[in-house]
Amino acid sequence: MFRIRRQKHEPRIELAPLIDVMLFLLTFFIYQVMVTERVDLIPMELRAYQSGTAAKPAPAATISIDLGGQLFLDRVPVGLDELVAKLEPMRATAPDLVVYLALADGLSQVDRSSLLLDIWDRLQPDKFKVSIVGRRNSGPEITPADPTPAPSATP
Repeated sequence: MFRIRRQKHEPRIELAPLIDVMLFLLTFFIYQVMVTERVDLIPMELRAYQSGTAAKPAPAATISIDLGGQLFLDRVPVGLDELVAKLEPMRATAPDLVVYLALADGLSQVDRSSLLLDIWDRLQPDKFKVSIVGRRNSGPEITPADPTPAPSATP
């Protein structure tokens, strides 16, 4: 029996098809950039509906406390004693006024919890609708102690 001797071919990568495909992709992307229009530049007719009414923002006031313990009513500095007096005219114009209490995020050298409770105590007798807003603490969670008593070891 005869054995057929074949020559061993070295594997190689043909560059001509690779260059053809790359030029095709380059041409496609250039064409796409030239043809597409920016969405924010497309003229569009927005129809107004006759039956709808414009939405009105809910009346609200924000009391914020910065890291130094300074009070602000709608971004204007205000003292603790004049807080209720400044909120009364706002509630007279909008009876369903909601007051939001917000604390600045960060570590403070001032105990703001007592200030927050003092504001709460001043607003509650006047029947203000108060909501405390803020971001959930991303620090370690503090779990309360187990309220169940430990079993006694005496027989």
